[in-house]
Amino acid sequence: MSNKLHIVSLGCTKNLVDTEVMMGKLQNFELTDEQGDADVIIVNTCGFIDAAKEESINTVLNLHDARKEDSVLVMAGCLSERYKEELATQMPEVDIFTGVGDYDKIDELLQKESRFSDEVFLIDGAQRIVTGSTYHAYIKLSEGCNQTCSFCAIPSFKGKLNSRNLDSIANEVEALVAKGYYDFSFVSQDSSSYLRDQNIKDGLSLLIQRIELIDGVKSARILYLYPSTTTISLLKNIAKSEIFHNYFDMPIQHINDEMLRIMKRGFGKSQTLELLEFMKSLPNSFLRTSFIVGHPGETVEMFDEMCEFAANFGFDRINVFSYSDEETTPAYDMSEKNPAEVIARRADILGQIASECLEASLKKEIGKEVEITIDGESDEHEYLLSAKETIWAPEIDGEIYVNDRTKDEELEFGKIYKAKITDIVGNILTATVDNA
Repeated sequence: MSNKLHIVSLGCTKNLVDTEVMMGKLQNFELTDEQGDADVIIVNTCGFIDAAKEESINTVLNLHDARKEDSVLVMAGCLSERYKEELATQMPEVDIFTGVGDYDKIDELLQKESRFSDEVFLIDGAQRIVTGSTYHAYIKLSEGCNQTCSFCAIPSFKGKLNSRNLDSIANEVEALVAKGYYDFSFVSQDSSSYLRDQNIKDGLSLLIQRIELIDGVKSARILYLYPSTTTISLLKNIAKSEIFHNYFDMPIQHINDEMLRIMKRGFGKSQTLELLEFMKSLPNSFLRTSFIVGHPGETVEMFDEMCEFAANFGFDRINVFSYSDEETTPAYDMSEKNPAEVIARRADILGQIASECLEASLKKEIGKEVEITIDGESDEHEYLLSAKETIWAPEIDGEIYVNDRTKDEELEFGKIYKAKITDIVGNILTATVDNA
């Protein structure tokens, strides 16, 4: 087999980690950005909601149209796992289908043209090629999920919670530190449930203690906290850490009590507010959340309550998702469905609120002395560098422009600097680096 590889990773950061594992298993291949030159094309798909499924299928079909004769097209990941039988018969364009248990076997599958394993894939020693950064890496804590949210199909094709061993995670972080990485984002479907499948209630606190023992880790954050499995004790342990930021990414999905019950979120409004208020009270805290609009049973009054809350609570970042009717979920069989045009209109309204919250959060940064990390050259101008506040998660939380001539010596990519936020242009902050 020839050895040029074109690989596309769709969906979430958890998918990105799995894509990096596949790249690690295929290091004998030469990566190419030109699909027409590739001998093997792999698309790691997302199967979460309709928009993601459509993007995955269109990406595969577009790559098929552009690929050269005798190349191998592989459809991997969540979508092919979720619809393995249907896709195998309806998409003859694809040569090999693989699921969510096959990432570390991709080299074998290419040789044998095999399909699907029934195993759960946990990284545990698998080699990765980290992409997109010279200093930051995502670390996956677990696979699967024990929650029963009405709108989510993920447990139906990823199974129950299956946490990685703590030593396995520490070993991976240590190996990446040895390669120069110092900033880590810990991710899973429900990170605050980490190790609960092993009868350990507060696994994240143990994780924090273990990671703090690793020399070379300078910065860390935990993504995807779930309200009913997040405790005040855990939040206090994050706040006490000298490495983990007070970065709180908790997708609450709604705030109306009855809607939370219909969504099967496990927590009501008062308990959710208790957590959020405590997070907001912590020094230098950063709050990110997600809302779903248009879920079956959502009334105008429920939506208005969510909008008022989102506008006034003080979130730094808000993601807005339109309800997607997914088979295998409890919501799929619910009555009182909202029409598509109502869902779209509500998404636009809440999306505007999310934009206003982002602007307000960014404006509060002006004049502050912060730590930033230089990522590289900006797309705006040759004299502007692209950076982010060190507390921010890469790519999703924003960009800062830094003038590369504001310091006597040349600024280094991937290095942390003290800086002063000076202004805002659109949704991008500007900063000057401390010359001291």
